[in-house]
Amino acid sequence: MKIGPHALRNNVFVAPMAGVTDRPFRQLCKELGAGYAVSEMAASNPRLWASEKSSRRTDHTGEMEPKAVQIAGAVPEELAECAKFNVDRGAQIIDINMGCPVKKVCNNWCGSALLQHEDLVQRILEAVVPAVNVPVTLKFRTGWNRENKNALRIARIAEQAGIQMLTLHGRTRADGYTGDAEYDTIAAVKAAVNIPVVANGDITTPEKARYVLDKTGADAVMIGRAAQGRPWIFREIDHFLRTGEYLPAPLVAEVRKLMDEHLQAHYAFYGEFLGVRTARKHIGWYVRDLPGGEEFRQQMNRLESTAEQLRAVDSFFESQWKYGDRLQYRLAEEPLAA
Repeated sequence: MKIGPHALRNNVFVAPMAGVTDRPFRQLCKELGAGYAVSEMAASNPRLWASEKSSRRTDHTGEMEPKAVQIAGAVPEELAECAKFNVDRGAQIIDINMGCPVKKVCNNWCGSALLQHEDLVQRILEAVVPAVNVPVTLKFRTGWNRENKNALRIARIAEQAGIQMLTLHGRTRADGYTGDAEYDTIAAVKAAVNIPVVANGDITTPEKARYVLDKTGADAVMIGRAAQGRPWIFREIDHFLRTGEYLPAPLVAEVRKLMDEHLQAHYAFYGEFLGVRTARKHIGWYVRDLPGGEEFRQQMNRLESTAEQLRAVDSFFESQWKYGDRLQYRLAEEPLAA
């Protein structure tokens, strides 16, 4: 699969998630088998570009290519300038966010709120695509609510504007992250356009990835929440799609090493004070489905230094040896809809 000139090594992607898919996490996911990853969304408001938060969100130093930045906003001219700004900083792909359902984003008529205004969607895409000399992609939802699904019209507008890949989350903005993702709309979009389509929503296991690809005809799947604390899910899904076989759960020793490397990179990226606090959620996700994980998470959240966190994590994984040499986590089990 390709996005413009960029050949991707597989069709299992990391979803952009605010507060999660920072550079250390994206790089880890790529090292563990993800074929592609997109940054957290960067605001198009030029007053925010120089902020420390925005700079971190678009920092791709040393990251495995292609380097993709997601931008969010509602003013076509600002989004075009934001795209150029990020390409000048090294972005090789620009992704436009029209999928975020979070209230504070939608209240500013950004994210999935834009789906209510197809004329504005068209003006945004027609402003951004010619503004840069790199591929531009679009992430969106099936509509504003169940009564107002317009993904097919948005997809056709996007293809006509020169968008080179569509990622469609199988929920409306009103759904948020509740209920089950539906895949019929993704299948309809895939049948209606001649550009790659990526299916997103509720893909938590290798079997579900296979099911969604078969159900929708999509070119790729994008994994979001299921990768939190389980970044090796990308190699599990990729292996299953290629061979039909399951990989065993990762070794305790491997995850212990991965977590140490992830935390060290995280601390270097954020610094001591912010690093120890933002690492807590990642640590909690890693341990939540393991024996003793909840008790450890509560204890770990009281620690105030990176050194204490590292020692605690190391001790926790030392304790996992008594359950075997492989992690005793349970894969999510979801019924496959007819």
